[in-house]
Amino acid sequence: MTFSDVLVSASQDGAIARAVEKILAGKLVVVPTETVYGLAADATSSEAVLKIYSAKERPSFNPLICHVSSVDMAARFVDMPDIGVNLAEKFWPGPLTLVCSLKPKSGIAEEVTAGLNTLAVRCPANAKTRQLIAKTNKPIAAPSANLSGKLSPTRAETVQASMGDRVDLILDDGPTNIGIESTIVAIDDSGITLLRPGTITADDIFNATGETVKHRNSSTITAPGQLASHYAPDAEVFLEQSRPAEGQIFIGFGDIECDVNLSRSGDLHEAAKNLFEALRQADKGLPIAVAPIPHTGVGIAINDRLKRAAAARPEASDD
Repeated sequence: MTFSDVLVSASQDGAIARAVEKILAGKLVVVPTETVYGLAADATSSEAVLKIYSAKERPSFNPLICHVSSVDMAARFVDMPDIGVNLAEKFWPGPLTLVCSLKPKSGIAEEVTAGLNTLAVRCPANAKTRQLIAKTNKPIAAPSANLSGKLSPTRAETVQASMGDRVDLILDDGPTNIGIESTIVAIDDSGITLLRPGTITADDIFNATGETVKHRNSSTITAPGQLASHYAPDAEVFLEQSRPAEGQIFIGFGDIECDVNLSRSGDLHEAAKNLFEALRQADKGLPIAVAPIPHTGVGIAINDRLKRAAAARPEASDD
């Protein structure tokens, strides 16, 4: 198999069947979702899951999200309280991850949970990836398909360029629709706790359940995306800049002069969709200045990603 053979259209005849075969053989397959492209493997196989950590150079204490094809499939692996079922029925398939208690003898590889007694589960909106999951009848562990701590990929060709020699197949289904990772909430006896913001906001969850969403107040890693440095380009990033300093690449928001614009109309959903690609385009060796983004609605998630992109870079960072 040549390097170019790794990338195939997800709509191509036999592409899903080929991906199913790879997953069942313990291989790594890059899959499209509505958020970002994911690096997928059989979540019941320790050997396969360890390949994810190795390919991404991901720290082993950082748990993975387990992707399922339905609420019923999720119930095979986690104890989901009524409020969790309510959220799943409201927002699945879609960009919401629920962290629930792991069932005894669930069959999930310990490496997926990083030894925790909880499991993060999500049903993705991409129909081709749900079809893949259903055909394997396996839960699929799938963090973003990038080196740990780096920018998440929203296009298949980005994955091919950065990780094409580390994976067995890349399913190309075009640019992702949402562009940033899922909202993650923990569901337990104390209610709903936000672990990572996304395009499904705390207000959306309150409107669906009547439950006020609490905010995480612990430094313990219980879900992806929680280390300080994450989603980072190679260049240094400066936030809340109304104009760039000399020698900086300027990422704008709204109708302003800039090098790359997240959304000229000031649409936060459009800005989220364009965020990682804009950072990638701006990453040309010069420092990156980013215009202020409103800290409301989806802007909370955008600012979360930008804060982590601008953080000091440790040698080993989160994904």
